[in-house]
Amino acid sequence: MSVLERYREFLGVTAATPHITLGEGGTPLVAAPRLGARIGADLYLKFEGQNPTGSFKDRGMVVAVAKAIEQGSRAVICASTGNTSASAAAYAAATGLRAAVVVPAGRIALGKLAQAVMYGARIAAIDGNFDAALRIVRKLAEGGAYTLVNSVNPWRIEGQKTAAFELVDTLGDAPDILAIPVGNAGNITAYAKGFREYRALGRASRAPTLLGFQAAGAAPLVHGSPVAEPETVASAIRIGNPASWQGAEAAVAEFGGGFHAVSDEEILTAQRLLAREAGVFAEPASAASVAGLLRLGAEGRLPRGATIVAVLTGSGLKDPDTALRGAEQAVLKVPADLEAVREAISA
Repeated sequence: MSVLERYREFLGVTAATPHITLGEGGTPLVAAPRLGARIGADLYLKFEGQNPTGSFKDRGMVVAVAKAIEQGSRAVICASTGNTSASAAAYAAATGLRAAVVVPAGRIALGKLAQAVMYGARIAAIDGNFDAALRIVRKLAEGGAYTLVNSVNPWRIEGQKTAAFELVDTLGDAPDILAIPVGNAGNITAYAKGFREYRALGRASRAPTLLGFQAAGAAPLVHGSPVAEPETVASAIRIGNPASWQGAEAAVAEFGGGFHAVSDEEILTAQRLLAREAGVFAEPASAASVAGLLRLGAEGRLPRGATIVAVLTGSGLKDPDTALRGAEQAVLKVPADLEAVREAISA
């Protein structure tokens, strides 16, 4: 059941809002006992990589695009490190809107760029980072020719909060802790909104502690000031001045928790562990949530036996190049000979 159908009463849509869908929402909550044993907790993975374009962005995009159509818009625009551009372009294509995306040149994973190309978006690659791209598209949207569909659009947050609803509906209550990657900070803001609303309705008895994890080279919320030149292998969270900064800080202040930085090495290690111990291939930015939990668990800073959900924001197929670096050691070239193959695979 799609986001607009399942949670329509919570989304502020009207009879005039078109019901559109690519099959977003309803993503799996995967039990991860082997990883959970590492941190001494009951760990689940909310795998948003199974949304239609492979990331959590689809939840908010379906609502933002539906409301844009309702308001008479004929084109959408966004700045992106990759996932937002793919999602905006897909929903625009499905509904007959024009899509324009502005991305940092050479700083977007090829899998994500390929999606935007194939969906038919007009793509401008600028000599600048995401923060510069967002400033440009905000100005362009002010002219009225485009509807801005970055997470500064409140309808994006409305759609993304449905992931929190799904967690409560699946678990029976909110988890003790939610671990989530933080880039532009719209998603942690959205989860908080969802938990807040479900608790107010009595559908959840509590809200979780919120742990937001940023890459060490792009950690403005950790340091308390913008990062002029953010740098990390996790391109989806390579953002130095989050648009939803205030919402994220307010959420942590309300529910408890905090922001932490993890190194690229920790992120890539967590990405491999997710694949090899949980059977889930997530993109590097997603792995920041698990990297942070592994760090805090090793330091004895997580409550034993807690129910923890780590949000995995996108599929590893978004960025196969990063995953394949150094793969020469994993892929053994051998002669087409039975004994040679037997020896290679049994070593």
